[in-house]
Amino acid sequence: MSIGRLPENEQRILDEMERALRRDRRLDRRLRTLRLSRRPDPARLLARLGSYRPRVWTVAVLLAVSVGLMVSGMVTSEPGVIWAFALVWPPTLFALFRLMCRWCGS
Repeated sequence: MSIGRLPENEQRILDEMERALRRDRRLDRRLRTLRLSRRPDPARLLARLGSYRPRVWTVAVLLAVSVGLMVSGMVTSEPGVIWAFALVWPPTLFALFRLMCRWCGS
């Protein structure tokens, strides 16, 4: 990478890009109000959850793990396995629900 000036045509392209970015009011507002926050934004979290689009393989793996944990929890009655099932089952249902909504067109 050179340290010198850009060639004339590249400088012109860069200037045009900068002018276009300066005219973008939404980008300007986002950059002015950009602040780093340590606490999570519940609205943004809910928006991300609402836009979650799981893949078929993800749901299949989650279902297989959930069923495996459920069966092993019933057979062994180990609290760790039961708690692992309790942690994996709600995301599995949510991913399955979102996948079915996507397939149905909702």
